[in-house]
Amino acid sequence: MCGIVGYVGKQVAIPILVEGLKKLEYRGYDSAGVAVLDTDKISVSKSVGKLVALEKEIGDNFSQSCIGIGHTRWATHGRPSHVNAHPHGDCGQDFAVVHNGIIENYLELKDQLIEKGHSFVSETDTEVLAHLVEDFYQGDLEAAVRKVLEVISGSFALVVLSRKEPDKLVAARKDSPMVVGLGTGEFFVASDITAILNHTRQVYILDDGEMVVIQEDGVRVSDFMGNPREKEVMHVKWDAVAAEKGGYEHFMLKEIHEQPRALRDTILGRLEEEKVVLQEVDLSSEQLSQMHKVYIVACGTAWHAGLVGKTLIERWAHLPVEVDIASEFRYRSPLIDEHTLVVVVSQSGETADTLAALREAKNRGARVIAITNVVGSTVSRDAHDVIYTWAGPEIAVASTKAYTTQLEGMVLLGLYLAQVKGTLPASKIGEIISDLKEIPAQVQEILDQESSIRQLAQSFVGVEDAFFLGRSLDWAVSMEGALKMKEISYIHAEAYAAGELKHGTLALVTEQTPVIALATQRDVFDKTVSNIKEVKARDAKVFGMTYKGNTSLAKSVDHVIYIPETRDELAPILTVIPLQLLAYYVSVARGCDVDKPRNLAKSVTVE
Repeated sequence: MCGIVGYVGKQVAIPILVEGLKKLEYRGYDSAGVAVLDTDKISVSKSVGKLVALEKEIGDNFSQSCIGIGHTRWATHGRPSHVNAHPHGDCGQDFAVVHNGIIENYLELKDQLIEKGHSFVSETDTEVLAHLVEDFYQGDLEAAVRKVLEVISGSFALVVLSRKEPDKLVAARKDSPMVVGLGTGEFFVASDITAILNHTRQVYILDDGEMVVIQEDGVRVSDFMGNPREKEVMHVKWDAVAAEKGGYEHFMLKEIHEQPRALRDTILGRLEEEKVVLQEVDLSSEQLSQMHKVYIVACGTAWHAGLVGKTLIERWAHLPVEVDIASEFRYRSPLIDEHTLVVVVSQSGETADTLAALREAKNRGARVIAITNVVGSTVSRDAHDVIYTWAGPEIAVASTKAYTTQLEGMVLLGLYLAQVKGTLPASKIGEIISDLKEIPAQVQEILDQESSIRQLAQSFVGVEDAFFLGRSLDWAVSMEGALKMKEISYIHAEAYAAGELKHGTLALVTEQTPVIALATQRDVFDKTVSNIKEVKARDAKVFGMTYKGNTSLAKSVDHVIYIPETRDELAPILTVIPLQLLAYYVSVARGCDVDKPRNLAKSVTVE
């Protein structure tokens, strides 16, 4: 994944493709490439790094072709490299494909194609698409792409170029955005409106399950079965900056809304009916039996994800877990040896303190598993095993989708360890997997009620202090909620384990102090309500959060935020969504710079 541009028309394609890719740079990428139809062959140019390297690769005497496709890649399958960059071709170089998303069953398909004699050159899932088109092609590109869509599973936005049918592009989407730009005698396809905004403001927004054939004389939209679809033309009124944000006011809000997609992508290909499949992790039951302790090491938001991971691993895999702040970890002489499993968590994979902790752990003989969002990052290279989160690039300083996918990574790791150790029966793992698959849709359900959180935010505009309370996993999420509020609204916010109130915190609670109380953990629900009553007795205004159907909490708080019902271990992925939205809308109401809060940086690469 990351950015797609395609063009069919009368103008020279390469300048349009490169210009479009530049408009997508804000999304983040590690390599780029273009493919155009040049006489009777497909000419491909690729580079690792920034687009300036691609422009140098293309040179001044570029093809005058009027049809082509381009891509900026954020690595998922395979590290950033020339051979892994898009576009990808087939054996005979008759077809070129660009693709965003993840093909869940690509390994199975790749094995089948290799048995048929196909030869692969990259590590990517995308290359499978090009070989499938080649395998299915019988004189009709559209029909071949439809057959490909029948056999692949996962998420995708893809565009196919063929020298056998040099007048057209064929594109399709499922769970990954794609738009078609409508010009006069020229047409565009892109993963984002911003890539084509300089050329047209008339677009079709493709829906899931739709494909489009684009030629110089027009476009045809159909479903995957070939049934025509009538599309309404959308006139884009956004300016270029707003277009980069997908029409959202800020990147943070856009990234909050990207979480259902990010969560779906992170579990794609990793869940069977009663089994977790982590191809990146290779721990045998014998090796794991030698592990006596687990450390989770991270900074900031990632550390909060680690706090959730501690409970999951201890509860499911029956291993003792310590969670450490990376900047403190190596200075306290931790008791680490070859019987220790260390899990490091970093969105960027370049966090200086986390890297130092990783290296310290390896030097002492520990086995290291990384949870990171960036393929090819230093953390991913230095760890023994890696669980990638497929959140995609995160632009806003305040982390949202990286955090929830880290939580999902912790769920996957906890289940995997339990599976290898045999501490959970397959049937129980299957039940958790079934509930985990529902989480992306449940997050969307919460986002659909965003307006109520926006109204709630008005209660916080004039306050200077706020408390977040919870027990067990709710406490861990409370810490993340408080951090979000502090980061972007500049309200002093603190999170406390609710049972600690009586040890001093109550002295700070007044009628001017709003309290956000999470109450989703069923085994401690009654105790949490008792703690809520303690702050209510001090006249605090309390905003509670619990599952739909739990009407008892409303008797003890001033306002209730309801989330869809799930098992308690998965609740953190849901409870944080309203807290992200609350922090965002409070920040907006207070006139703060949401995406670039003062004194903060996105990736902390110094100690």
